[in-house]
Amino acid sequence: MNDTYHEFALLLMLSAVVGAIAVRLRQPLLMAYIIVGIAVGPAAFGWVGAHDQINLLAQIGITVLLFVVGLKLDLRHVRQIGPVALATGLGQLSFTILFGFLIVLALGKGWLDALYIAIALTFSSTIIIVKLLSDKRELDSLHGRIAVGFLIVQDLAVVIAMMLMSGLGGIQAEAVSGTTLALTLLARLGGAAVLLYFLMRYVLPLVVDTLARSQELLLIFAIAWGTALAALGEYAGFSKEAGAFVAGFSLASTAYREAISARLTSIRDFLLLFFFIDLGAKLDFSTLGEETGTALVLSLFVLIGNPLIVMAIMGYMGYRKRTSFLAGLTVAQISEFSIIFVAMGISLGHIGAGALGLTTLVGLITIALSSYMILYSHRLYAWLAPWLGLFERSTPFRELAVENAPLHSERPDILVFGLGRYGSRLALKLREQNMRVLGVDFDPEVIKAQQRTGLDARFGDCEAPEFIESLPLKDLPWIVSSLPDTGANRALISALAEHHYRGRIAIVARDEAESENLRMLGEVEVILPFNQAADFAALDLAARIASAEVPDLKETP
Repeated sequence: MNDTYHEFALLLMLSAVVGAIAVRLRQPLLMAYIIVGIAVGPAAFGWVGAHDQINLLAQIGITVLLFVVGLKLDLRHVRQIGPVALATGLGQLSFTILFGFLIVLALGKGWLDALYIAIALTFSSTIIIVKLLSDKRELDSLHGRIAVGFLIVQDLAVVIAMMLMSGLGGIQAEAVSGTTLALTLLARLGGAAVLLYFLMRYVLPLVVDTLARSQELLLIFAIAWGTALAALGEYAGFSKEAGAFVAGFSLASTAYREAISARLTSIRDFLLLFFFIDLGAKLDFSTLGEETGTALVLSLFVLIGNPLIVMAIMGYMGYRKRTSFLAGLTVAQISEFSIIFVAMGISLGHIGAGALGLTTLVGLITIALSSYMILYSHRLYAWLAPWLGLFERSTPFRELAVENAPLHSERPDILVFGLGRYGSRLALKLREQNMRVLGVDFDPEVIKAQQRTGLDARFGDCEAPEFIESLPLKDLPWIVSSLPDTGANRALISALAEHHYRGRIAIVARDEAESENLRMLGEVEVILPFNQAADFAALDLAARIASAEVPDLKETP
């Protein structure tokens, strides 16, 4: 195909089709894009020849990705992620780098290749994990919050690693002492920090305030600023990736970061399409076949080793094996940053192209398998629970400290699971009717907020039988569940039956289809809040219309 426009049209159409198949298979889109790159590249059909144009868009995509990461870096959030997220994140990073380095060395790679690959194995995909947890409505659960916390630690680590490795510059070309190398690197980092402080303190606030009068101009400036600092970072001896991150971080303290981030997200996703296509097109299958055994060993290390170290750390810190297991599964894959990090090493001349092919192969294996592991995490836990006691203290004190908050001395009249918008409103109105209400939610922040309003609320997971056992179920007449997931409601009903609960159960459904599924769970009453609200509004409006004086709107002659 000679026409570049036609090639890009073909690429976009193929990406949409293969992407639709990936979504149907519940796989991340980056898998689909790499497959498209393989298909159109020289390894398969060789349909695309506009490699320079695709590579340019790929580099801009990486720039925008790192810019958005820097833009979203909230130092207040970093301070609040808590000891468990920090300990888990640093522990998993240290474990994976150390043992990954030894494994890669044992598999016959050079020390610098082993270092790059070992570091790449530590990073998990924030985008993929947040999307999967959000789809399962577990982002605000205890294990979801802990996972997001140590993902922030990983994001910081990948940027620091990029800056350090790129700052080494010509480590293979220059015979310099370790002291000279360290001083040179510190001088570069110090100069960059001073320049960044001056810009953030005196220049950027005035510039951004002026440009923010036009949202379109603000977007153009953000991309221009990101690409400019990416180019400057490369010129200063670091890398485009490090420069792009610094550009985003320099705007993170402004009042416009959310507006910029929202507009850049779609652009980032579109441009990253070309990065993964370019990556797939460049894979050399003549050498990649030799790496299959190595890729399988490293994939098993990531799929099994990373979750185990997270479980061990969280178990030691006082969390139940179930919470540790669900959080640990989120690190059972490597991320797009892993591939970008190794690609940066190639561009700096530190390692060869074979390391990128190996890392990509490990990424394809671990991302594909871990996606299903996270989606079916509760089933996996049910199968493996008998063997996971090793990762739990005899007294999981950290979770028990939250769960065993003082309860109201009187038996509640009703227990409400799920204190989201509907559940908390329901609990409030029941209290106004002089009902004694006990609320349960798996979001610690929600529990604290509801307790401040005076609601008797407990932190807990409805799918944990030991927690259900701790609730005052005896002679409790009603339980209402506003949990958004049918699987969670099924587990709740099963746990209640196991503990011989004899009262009435009502479950909130979002639509008629969910209502039918819930009725199949047993003798439960289904609440359809949208239908009830519409029915009430119709009766209220009809009564008002009937009782009001309707003026004569006819024109008088």
